[in-house]
Amino acid sequence: MIESIFHVNVNCTDFARSMEFYAKLGFKVVRDLEVVGNPELSAGLRIPDGRGRAVLLMLGNNRRATRLDLIEWLHPKTAGTSYPNLWNAGICRIALRTRDLRKDYAALKAQGIEFWTEPSFFNVREGREEGFVCCSDPDGAVIELIQV
Repeated sequence: MIESIFHVNVNCTDFARSMEFYAKLGFKVVRDLEVVGNPELSAGLRIPDGRGRAVLLMLGNNRRATRLDLIEWLHPKTAGTSYPNLWNAGICRIALRTRDLRKDYAALKAQGIEFWTEPSFFNVREGREEGFVCCSDPDGAVIELIQV
């Protein structure tokens, strides 16, 4: 049966700009796919004559960690916009776990990442604190930093 999530795909309109954003979050390239595209890929993804600039990114050093599949479609060109709100059907945000939300928020804000709000925190059992904060990637995909 299914054992884990291998990757989450994020389509972008400017590959270099998105790579810079995800690098600030700590993602590293684990496989540069360069330009992908062939009849099998096109058929399997239902993308007519699909060709795109792609890379697999990962956080940390765990070889079994979920990857981020970042693609700028060159043909047909990436089009459209991200979901208009977080109550839209379908996958709406990617949550990234952090051990120190305040510290990571401050460091990322200093690097120019614009967050929607300051982090929100909640007291949970045994005096533990959990929190989250959201931002958008350059194309509007919602990224949530979460401390649990």
